[in-house]
Amino acid sequence: MISARSDSRPTRILLTTGEPAGIGPDLCVLLAQESLDCSLTVIGDPELLAARAKLLGLSLEIDEINGAAEKAAPLHQPGTLYVRPVAGAADSRCGELRTSSAAYVLSTLDQGVRACLQGEYDALVTAPVHKGVINDAGIHFTGHTEYIASLTGGYPVMMLATEHLRVALATTHLPLAQVSAAITTQLLETVIRVLHADLRARFALTNPRILVCGLNPHAGEQGHLGREELDVINPVMDGLRANGMNLLGPLSADTLFLPRNLECADAVLAMYHDQGLPVLKYAGFGRAVNITLGLPIIRTSVDHGTALELAGTGKVETGSLEYAIKTATALVRQQKAAVFRLSLP
Repeated sequence: MISARSDSRPTRILLTTGEPAGIGPDLCVLLAQESLDCSLTVIGDPELLAARAKLLGLSLEIDEINGAAEKAAPLHQPGTLYVRPVAGAADSRCGELRTSSAAYVLSTLDQGVRACLQGEYDALVTAPVHKGVINDAGIHFTGHTEYIASLTGGYPVMMLATEHLRVALATTHLPLAQVSAAITTQLLETVIRVLHADLRARFALTNPRILVCGLNPHAGEQGHLGREELDVINPVMDGLRANGMNLLGPLSADTLFLPRNLECADAVLAMYHDQGLPVLKYAGFGRAVNITLGLPIIRTSVDHGTALELAGTGKVETGSLEYAIKTATALVRQQKAAVFRLSLP
């Protein structure tokens, strides 16, 4: 059984600073002023964080920690920020992208993922990075989701969620011209299995109801507007329904998101990035969270980008990051509760 000590200690969240020229550091120092129901450690350059706090006129005490200290980190106290130091961004300027920062950004991710895999932290929360500048530095990078999966193993499924809507993606950061070829039987079956399993394990939904978008307009119109539904999506869904999954579709994406369809749904599976996420962000931008399913660690993130033009201006809202941390904390507690139930005699 789980010991009382391990069950009662604060949830340990590790937060990356993201792109140093963007709003990630702002979000970290702004969040440090708030009350949080967790133990929060930021992994990043302490000099960057101190400089950003000074620029924003915020009082901030930075406490650098390493090694076993993280395991005993107390509940977050407003005005104090525990920092796991990673040097390399002290000379960053707000709004000015530099390819030299790419190594720093990836180092925070590498070290953060490793610390979570080793059990030093319960979950990883990531501030936004700039994909373009990392690629300009000569490093192939399609996004947090794929990069973290390459470090942890597992099969990553990207899901964004608001309080009332969850949207997962069959494909993530692909050019639209490549999406159709990517929707294969193997990919779709794997994505749905991961989505179904994590809705059960991490969200405590015993029989999750998943609405599945078609790829084509009107879900292919019986093959007249494309055959992907007939040749791939329908057969995969039929097979998984036969295994007991509660799947509805493929449905035309232009009407799937009507309230009457969503009111009994636990999640929507969209075939590509801009099929599902515009609806979710319209419904809850700034109050949504990005959750990576299918990994051996819990990882959440914000629903927005680096917003270079807002860095250092004091005009940044922390709502999405707060929701990402609350979601990570809730997922950790749900996971602990599930393990506790399984450990009962």
